[in-house]
Formats: sequence, structure tokens, C-alpha cells
Amino acid sequence: MSELSIREIIHDVTRGQIRIPAFQRGFVWDPDTVAFFMDSLFKRYPVGNLLLWRTKEQLNSERTLGAFELPRTDPDYPIDYVLDGQQRITSLFGVFQTELDQSLPEIWTNIYFDFQADPDAQESQFFALEPEGVDLSRYFPLNSLFDTVKYRRATQSFDDETLKRIDEMQTKFKEARIPVEYVTTDDKATVALVFERVNRKGVPLDTLQLLSAWTWSDDFQLQGQFEDLKDELVPFGFEDVGMDTDLLLRCCAGVLVADASASSLVNIRGSEVRRRFQEVVNGVKGAIDFLQTNLEVYSLDSLPYPGILVPLTVFFAALGNQHVQYTDDDRRVLIRWFWRCCFSKRYSGGILRNLRTDIAEVLKLKRKNAADPTTLGDFSASVTPDFFSVNTFRIGTVNTKTFILLLAQQKPRSFISGVRIVLRDVLKVYNRNEFHHIYPRDYLDSNKIFTPNPNCLANFCFMSKQDNVQLGGVAPSQYRLKMPNDVNEILQLSFCPPMVFADNFAVFVSERSQMLASAASALII
Repeated sequence: MSELSIREIIHDVTRGQIRIPAFQRGFVWDPDTVAFFMDSLFKRYPVGNLLLWRTKEQLNSERTLGAFELPRTDPDYPIDYVLDGQQRITSLFGVFQTELDQSLPEIWTNIYFDFQADPDAQESQFFALEPEGVDLSRYFPLNSLFDTVKYRRATQSFDDETLKRIDEMQTKFKEARIPVEYVTTDDKATVALVFERVNRKGVPLDTLQLLSAWTWSDDFQLQGQFEDLKDELVPFGFEDVGMDTDLLLRCCAGVLVADASASSLVNIRGSEVRRRFQEVVNGVKGAIDFLQTNLEVYSLDSLPYPGILVPLTVFFAALGNQHVQYTDDDRRVLIRWFWRCCFSKRYSGGILRNLRTDIAEVLKLKRKNAADPTTLGDFSASVTPDFFSVNTFRIGTVNTKTFILLLAQQKPRSFISGVRIVLRDVLKVYNRNEFHHIYPRDYLDSNKIFTPNPNCLANFCFMSKQDNVQLGGVAPSQYRLKMPNDVNEILQLSFCPPMVFADNFAVFVSERSQMLASAASALII
């Protein structure tokens, strides 16, 4: 393991050898943290190793180092990109350097040594102070320690005892050595893995930032492309897709490398990502259109598993202004796969493995090679009445989202007016106020009916808050009087048995659960 002195770090940063890659997250330490770091160095406490990536391949996109613009360096000379230790290097450079101007004044660079304070193992002797409020008879500026002229001027008025304390303090910083480890490779996949391992205990690897650095050009910036896609999806209710970078990266990986792992993208040439990014955009838009048109999915929030979007994006990905032409048989295969994913909880575990399998099979469906037919959706899936009688209705859970979409396939009608419910409006908002108990809780509680579970899926339907208030918390036989004379279609489109008005909750839950299970089973066979 190597070591660098503070002066060597300042020198390497100033001449452009040590640089901050764009996939780092910027300087976040506050002034007090920087001052505490200086106190640790002064007291020779361990401050951790620096990890630098040495490479001759200069990234197109880099960060500033705190408030400092870094100079360019000779392209033939190795560069040390900071993988771990950015906060420490930025602090050392900002506090001690005197050559580069700051783009903006920062208080964290103004650290002072309180030479009148009693030495204490726990209490810090270093403070971040505004220069105009500093008492120089007590506080000594650290930014003069490595500038001979500035140091001489700053110390010329002190008595011998004070000067001795300041000189000893300066010596400790001059003698301080920071341990450094180097990763020497041009393999970006290795760098990504190292960066992930290092950051695993803190903020996990941001693959989007890595890719943004490696795919950047004057007319293409990946994060900007994701932002543009988010804006394009707003009218469709799927703007959340543009904000879910993990999901979008999985979609990119699926289209570009037929994989589901975002980290698999790091080996692709930046030019290839730029050239094919429109395929990803077309795939996402095609997947959303398919979900809305065929499955009544009007927002990412109403999709049981966001990962379902990945194989669909792969299927609908197309170059330029082209669109994927698919048959009714293709549509049926995709719909069956969708429901089997939902009811089997396919993406609750083994997500990457299952996504890779589904991506491979959806590509077979897309190619239509009779010699290599797809088996998309041919995994175990079944639905029993217990799914609806045991599971509790909770907005946001996979079971509830699946149940709501199952109801939506019937295009249900209002319990009071009989008017068809506008599912696009209801499911884009997707909140608890659009779903209510068929057997009201007030009725069940007042009659001490606690089994089956009053909040089970089978006791819920599409019902607006207004309809629920009008029907009231009474027995179904009583609120039947407020419903249209002919309720057969209303009940049928809600998977609701006619005996609902018999006021027998246990029998109702059993019969409705059977109806729902039969409907679900028909979708997955």
C-alpha cells in the first residue's frame, strides 16, 4: 500500500492527475465535518484509505472538486480517478491549497486552529469560521500551512510560546500520510464492481451515473435522456417510469444486451448506447401502450411488479420510427404471461434470474422462429379461492394490485347509477377512496360479524367515495333499494353473486371468492 502526504495530494490535484469521475455524488460534507476531519489528522487518528482508479482513458464527463474547476491533463498521462475518499481529498485540497480560485466562496474551506484551547482527546481544536468574524489572536488559518510566504506573515506577531504551538501543529500536518490503494485497469466492469463493493455499506452504486459518464457526448447525456422520457410519459400517467432509474436501466439492459442487470451495461461502448437509445424509448412507450390497451394499467403505481415492464420493453423495442407488428396470438401469449407473473408472484424472488428467462423467451416470441418456439409464461401458476378470502385489501401490495386489475378487466359499472366507471381516471390516481366494502364495515361491526376477514379482497369492489356514502353503512338488502331496478349487469361486471343481498357475509365471501378464482384461472390457463 502506498501513502501520499497532504502536499502530494494538493500537487496531484492541482496538476490534474487526481480527478473526480462523474459517477461520484459530489461533495456533501458540512463545515463541521471538515473541521472534525482536520482534528483527526492533527491527533493522528486513523482516517481511512483512499482508493484511486488509475487509467489512461480519460472520462468525457467529470465532476468539479468541491468548489474548484480542475485543470485538464496530458491525455497520454495516467489519471487517478477517486473511487473512495472524495470527501477527504476535497477537504484537504479546499482547506490547504492556495493556487486555484473557488467558483463560489465556501465556509468549509475556512478552517482555523484554536491555539488557546486546551488539548483534549475528544474535543476538537479546529473550527469552520467566517473570515470576517475571526479573532486572529486566537484562531490560526490552516490555508497558510503549505504556503511559506503566507505562513511567515501569519505568524510574525506571535510570541515564542504561541509560535511553538502553531509550528508543532504545522509539522503534524506536513508529516501526515494518507494510505492509498490503486486499482489499475481499463476494464470498466471491474471498476463498477469495486466501486459497488466499496460503497455497499453506504450509498449503493449509482449505475446511471456511471453510464452517464461513459456514454456522454456533446449531444447525448443519459440522465438528460431519462428526464426527457419522463416528460414524454406524463400524458400517459407513467411519468414515474422516467423517475425510476433502476427500472429504466433494466429496460436499457434488456434491449441492448438481453440482460436484466443494469451493471451488464458497463461493457457497452458509449456510442452503442447513444445509437440504440431510441430503441429503448420506443420499447417503453410500446409496453405502456400495451398495458393500457389490453390490461387497464394506467400508471406505474398500479402495476403489480414494475419489472413486468422490462420484458415488454424488449418485445416492443424498435429502431427509429418503426413499430413492432404483433399478431393476436402474440397478444394472447403476452397477456397470459402477465397474469401468470402476477398470480405466481414471479418477481417477488429470484428477480434477475426470472427476468433473464422472460427476456430470452420474449425475444423468441418476437423472432417467430418455428424451430425455436417461445415458452413465455410456461411456469407454475395457480389461483384458489383462498387468494381472495384470506388476503387483506391493502393499497400498494402486489395481491391488491392484481385483484384490482382483475376487477378492471370487467369494465365495472357504478353501484348507484349503473354508469361505466372511467378506469383511466380511477387507476391513474389509484387511491383507497375508489374502492370500498361490499358488506360495509359499520354493518359488520354493529352485528359483531368478524369472520371471514371483513377486509379480505373478496369484500371489495370499485366504488367511489360518493357512492359509498350514498349507500350507507347498512346491510346489502337495505342499500339494494338505492340501486337501479336491474342490477344483474352491475353485479356480473363486479364478479358479485346475486345472493349478496341475502345479508349472509360468510356465504357471500365464499361464493364471490369462487367466482374471482374462476375468472383468474381462465386468464392463466
